[in-house]
Amino acid sequence: MNTEIRNIAIIAHVDHGKTTLTDALMRQTGAVTADVSMDSNSLEQERGITIYAKNASLVYKDTKINIVDTPGHADFGSEVERVLRSIDSVLLVVDAQEGPMPQTRFVLKKSLELGLKPIVVINKIDKPAADPDRAEEQVLELFLELGANDEQSDFQVVYTVGRDGVAKRNLEDEMKDLTPLLDVILEFVPAAKAYKEGDTLRAQVFNLGYDNFTGRLAVARIYEGSISLGAQLFILQEGGEVRKGKVTKLSTFEGLDKIEVKEAYAGDIVLIAGFEDINIGETLTTDENALPLPAIAVDEPTIGLEFMPNSSPFAGREGKFVTSRQIKDRLEKELEINVGLQVDFSEGNTFKVYGRGEMHIAILLENMRREGYELAVSQPQVIIREDENGKQEPFEEVTIDIPAEFQGAVIERLSKRAFVMQDMITKGNQVRLIFEGPTRGLLGYRGQFIIDTKGEGILGARVIGFQPYAGEIKKRSIGSMVSMVTGKALGFSLWNLQERGTLYIGPATEVYEGMVIGNTSKGEEMVVNPTKGKQLTNIRAAGSDESLDLVPAQTLTIETGLEVMVGDELLEVTPNSVRLRKKYLKENERVKQKR
Repeated sequence: MNTEIRNIAIIAHVDHGKTTLTDALMRQTGAVTADVSMDSNSLEQERGITIYAKNASLVYKDTKINIVDTPGHADFGSEVERVLRSIDSVLLVVDAQEGPMPQTRFVLKKSLELGLKPIVVINKIDKPAADPDRAEEQVLELFLELGANDEQSDFQVVYTVGRDGVAKRNLEDEMKDLTPLLDVILEFVPAAKAYKEGDTLRAQVFNLGYDNFTGRLAVARIYEGSISLGAQLFILQEGGEVRKGKVTKLSTFEGLDKIEVKEAYAGDIVLIAGFEDINIGETLTTDENALPLPAIAVDEPTIGLEFMPNSSPFAGREGKFVTSRQIKDRLEKELEINVGLQVDFSEGNTFKVYGRGEMHIAILLENMRREGYELAVSQPQVIIREDENGKQEPFEEVTIDIPAEFQGAVIERLSKRAFVMQDMITKGNQVRLIFEGPTRGLLGYRGQFIIDTKGEGILGARVIGFQPYAGEIKKRSIGSMVSMVTGKALGFSLWNLQERGTLYIGPATEVYEGMVIGNTSKGEEMVVNPTKGKQLTNIRAAGSDESLDLVPAQTLTIETGLEVMVGDELLEVTPNSVRLRKKYLKENERVKQKR
């Protein structure tokens, strides 16, 4: 109750080192042991990215510092927006080599608009091509460009190597540990408003959790007063009806652990159970006539696709949960915590799911398949709006860092997808290209980008809002290779087919009629027989026993499937397999549909 509290969030572009730095701060202050990380989710550990915003705390010089680690990928931007409303300052982490990237701009803009004064952390200063001075200069330019006031532009800078857990306030200083960064936090982050006897409780929900025993959980910042276990509270929202509920469980954060308490006070961040219908931005209070805190807006989804039960010939082989009812229950559970997601349940067995991007949807599908779900999904489509000015669609700003030799291919590809280049910055052999264009044009491009840049490019994007419809875009230069039979694929047949394009399957893979087994480089759909064996005779001839050199098949993941599929195809997602198939499995049915 008497402890001073500082509330901060760590924000940055993806892979600039937020979580590594947070882990190092927690270890140095003894909040966690050496082998514990903020990225506790198995998907986060595999992919090396933060997907869900997480709360933690540490104690330094008798001050409790609540830290919220936020995702850096643009698809999970809705997580960041909510968090920024609950804290008093941000650590803006910027890679010393890459400088500010698209998501840096997005999260910084949100922070400045809320009146926060960021502390800038120039990270990874040990990289061979690191240029901390240039990165700092670019950050200042970004502050001014985004309309920062004089006080915000006069930011504190700390230089760090998050991986090694060291920091310094001046480039010429020595680095021993992260004490310089912790001192800057205590010095420049305003202390949370302290508890005052008699104050009416006002707390705002900024994140949600879920527990199988206690149901929906609310993560809230207490602005005034105190919350006690068992208290009867009112839920307020701007222009909404007043609801009531009882606190059945109350926890605060210590390190990465949730510690149950009987009372929590102003300034702290808490986890509350007992309110089944509570939502983001709602105010909890002991006085039903109190003024609700300003609402928290969450950016709308940009793409939509359909989830449905798997109806392929291999349906039900691997999944534990295969019915539309089970899929519906799982999506309803996801809506409890995934605020950036929207689902339309009105169409019977088919559910229209709306998200912030392909990655957002792919993470949901990956989690579902690991839990034993089996389902099919349609091709992602951007959300088109109609207003008095005509059709509107989401546009994105894309920032690309590549070696100069690849710029021609990238510019050509994106210009065909209705993107317009806004800027080009050259530094040595590296080029930074900035484009603006429709989200539609970016769908399915990332895989091609990796091929065009031989894996040496960095692509980041952020949604900049809805703009007039950009017209037709011809993106796909490849066609589908579709099986005409059911059976096991044979090496001899695949050896002949691999000359026509890229295969998604290897020898002995089971296939069915209408399953997409690869793509054709000429762009035409081709119906093939992958089970055809070699014609055997009792006559031996020169060359008849030539070896089969099979190129390894391209592994079809959920992300690549969502990228390469076309409108008349479905992606079949099961616990052990990802397959691409035609909606109509028989060729004559597909021909009828095209008439």
